[in-house]
Amino acid sequence: MILRLFAQLILGRVYYSLERRLIKAGCCGFAVKGGAKTYYKLFDVVELQSTFYRLPKIETAERWRREAPEWFEFVVKAWQAVTHPRTSPTWRHAGAVAHKWEMHHYGHLKPTPRNLEAWKKTLEICRQLYSKICVVQCPPSFVYNKENVGNMRRFFDKAPREDLAIAWEPRHNSWHDNPEFVKTLCTELDLVHVVDIFKRQPQSSRDIVYIRLHGLPKELSYKYSYVDKDLEILTERVKKLDVKQTYVMFNNMTMAKDCLRFMELLSKSPPSL
Repeated sequence: MILRLFAQLILGRVYYSLERRLIKAGCCGFAVKGGAKTYYKLFDVVELQSTFYRLPKIETAERWRREAPEWFEFVVKAWQAVTHPRTSPTWRHAGAVAHKWEMHHYGHLKPTPRNLEAWKKTLEICRQLYSKICVVQCPPSFVYNKENVGNMRRFFDKAPREDLAIAWEPRHNSWHDNPEFVKTLCTELDLVHVVDIFKRQPQSSRDIVYIRLHGLPKELSYKYSYVDKDLEILTERVKKLDVKQTYVMFNNMTMAKDCLRFMELLSKSPPSL
């Protein structure tokens, strides 16, 4: 009932044009009762989480695209084989993909043949879904050091992307403590810096900002529900971003309700002068 009420309030569209700037809001996953069919009625964009754990078959991705409205946007979260070592606990959801002797070939954006092949498979799913953005989320074990920076440079130099924008989310504090270098790296590799805007500012020269919201006050507080004051602050911060396109993706337990409340605020808020 609450979701239906909010849908009526926002008249079914979740993008806003403020001073020729496009703002899209959605959730990390089809986080509503009724799944994708209900979600399509409420939102215009989703960040797929299932693709991180295990890539779907090509036919499955084709079906997802076919069943969704033509205007609906899928953001793909890159397969964890590219970013997360086989020892990462996230692999428990996916089953084995590698023998022990080849485990060191996966994860941490290493420019290995197997990692690059995993990326190409991710890219193919993006193609089937007509995705504009792929989120590459690195684990906390991916620290800021010479080896990882070197691997990133070689990986993205070799990895095809076509017209796909790559949104990179580093999660170790060593990256957060070096924002100037993060901006330099994002500019050099043509990456969109993924941030939680309550905690830090995006460091990217791209005309896209990609925001993922994980709750407050800690870095990851998934059980947190955003209060009205939080959403008012979020609205003001998003409006002040001087970019052509902004994605605001909620990733907490009450993400759908919080996102719809944010969308309502945004629709009522006049453009910043």
